[in-house]
Amino acid sequence: MATVAKKTKSLWFCSHCGNEYSKWMGRCPACGEWNTMVEKEVVTGKRPAAVSVPGSGRKPQPLTEVSTSVEDRISLGSAEVDRLLGGGIVQGSLVLMGGEPGIGKSTLSLQLPLHRPELKTLYVTGEESVKQVKMRADRLGGDASNCFIYSETDMTSILEEAQEVAPDLMIVDSVQTMYCPSVESTAGSVSQIKEVAATLLRFAKESGIPVILIGHITKEGSIAGPKILEHIVDVVLQFEGENRGAYRVLRSIKNRFGSTAELAVFEMTGTGLREVANPSEMLIPMHEEGLSGTAICAMLDGNRPFLFEVQALVSSAVYGTAQRSATGFDVRRLNMLLAVLERRAGFKLGQKDVFLNMAGGLRITDPACDLAVICAVLSSNFDYSIPANVCFAGEVGLSGEIRPVSQAERRAVEAARLGFKRIFVSSYTHFDRKREGIEIVKVADIPALVRALFK
Repeated sequence: MATVAKKTKSLWFCSHCGNEYSKWMGRCPACGEWNTMVEKEVVTGKRPAAVSVPGSGRKPQPLTEVSTSVEDRISLGSAEVDRLLGGGIVQGSLVLMGGEPGIGKSTLSLQLPLHRPELKTLYVTGEESVKQVKMRADRLGGDASNCFIYSETDMTSILEEAQEVAPDLMIVDSVQTMYCPSVESTAGSVSQIKEVAATLLRFAKESGIPVILIGHITKEGSIAGPKILEHIVDVVLQFEGENRGAYRVLRSIKNRFGSTAELAVFEMTGTGLREVANPSEMLIPMHEEGLSGTAICAMLDGNRPFLFEVQALVSSAVYGTAQRSATGFDVRRLNMLLAVLERRAGFKLGQKDVFLNMAGGLRITDPACDLAVICAVLSSNFDYSIPANVCFAGEVGLSGEIRPVSQAERRAVEAARLGFKRIFVSSYTHFDRKREGIEIVKVADIPALVRALFK
């Protein structure tokens, strides 16, 4: 029987949503993103069979007969990661962990089985050799007697070994390096990532083995590959923070088995990632007391309150146009707050350079940080130091009013626990002026804030 020669043709894939088109387009009609088209060579004709995964033998059943008992969870030996996942990793779930290169994805994923030797773990690496993983394991410490390392990128071989080893946990590093022989394209392409993720999901659901999948991110900060990758998995965790900084924030973006209003904080050390049970450790000032241009914000990220330091520097502009620079904070919101200060409160900052920094290398999006930013800017402008036992929690509106923020009482309780004596909040906040040993100072607008703080 004569063999039919394979034919190839070019198709254009959207790297954001994964849709394919026969020609290039500047904007994807499906997701509306610009400049996301990537050209790939695909094979036409009959497609080989997909990677086979044994079936579970289950039959369709009425919804009323489905058990609603609590999911079986496995503790990963890390209190912060377990809390982030909702109490442990669910059996048969697929967890995607993303982050920038060097931020600690591989370190954390290897650290988990080393600190939980009761779990038989299969660690599949497609980026490093077995010796490289061994060297990192020696540096991290822990018990590696029940951790199996397998260096492979072929999904057929990986699934065969997984069925033979029968682990309690499987870790794949990373999805961009894996490939399915049934897909005629290079590893890391849109079609390969979709097929690999679907294959691992099918394997996890049918075997009951939880899988942690590590993924790269793009320069825009989103997980590399088609958006459908995040739809396929059960949980999406993403690392945030500066590689040069010591602290890392692991945030839950999607969680089918728990809340997404949680985050875990880690510190990168020489022996791996250390859990920061009290995130307010990032608050500790690295300077002497009495320094102007600093203010403490009582922030709430998800359901966890913690406090951190906001640093500002205001100086006369050397050139004609004043500079505006913000690290860890939206520079557009900084410009808005400076405009409010000038228009509503009469502070002339148009001819002054303003530099803003969020301590700890965090990126802050909580509107409650507005009040601390304004106080830090005014403190630097007046060269007046704010007392170390004072913190702030309030949103600033365009008319100069200070608006209340959510769960202000929890922020005040956390500040009191850390030894703060006063907290400035909006006058529209409804709770006692004396709460858990901390004085609640209510201010309605920026002039009232200045009178109460800089008197």
